Amino acid sequence: MRILILGSTGRIGRILVNEAVQRGHDVIVVVGHKSRLKITPDLLTVFEGTPLNNYTLAEAARGCDAILSTLNLSRTSYSPWAKLRASKDFLTQAMTNIIAAATEQRISRIVISTAFGVGDSKKHLRFWYRWLIRNSNLRYAYDGHNQQEQLLKQYGNNWTIVRPVWFNKSSEEKEVKVYLDQIPKASAKISRQSVASFMLDAVEQNLYTAQCPIIAEE
Repeated sequence: MRILILGSTGRIGRILVNEAVQRGHDVIVVVGHKSRLKITPDLLTVFEGTPLNNYTLAEAARGCDAILSTLNLSRTSYSPWAKLRASKDFLTQAMTNIIAAATEQRISRIVISTAFGVGDSKKHLRFWYRWLIRNSNLRYAYDGHNQQEQLLKQYGNNWTIVRPVWFNKSSEEKEVKVYLDQIPKASAKISRQSVASFMLDAVEQNLYTAQCPIIAEE
């Protein structure tokens, strides 16, 4: 498949790119600069730019079978109160452009990752985490993911929104449990490797269309 991957320099995105290349896909990425890639650029088709640029995104999406996005609203550190690196509406604007590019290029399959606690899963978060989101800069990421999801749900019925639980530090891929009508345990975690593999499986096998699976490791 010819796949456009956005967020390719992020912690999940880097794994996703490597995995997609290993599986034999034709991978296209959009990055600010090639030097940020953690894989030989010769293995990819690289567009230097940003998903906020409509022209760049449309050119990158040309001829693609699917778009995968792990875009997030990054901060200057892992602290919930750390300053944002991007504008507060980055995720909303990026998804608006993704949908425009997909429409222009007639790409129906879009898979994105957000987080457990976004959308209708928010009510299942522990009270202290809801408080943390509400009172720190995490709220901008969650607001952006909420907007992303709402926009994507209006785009046909061939989308998948992946909501991983808390991340562990493992680099191993393990069996993934999918929650559609149930809620994972509060202690449930998942590796970024497992998230990347799940997203590619969803694209390759056309799984969980028009659904928002919450995923965790057994």
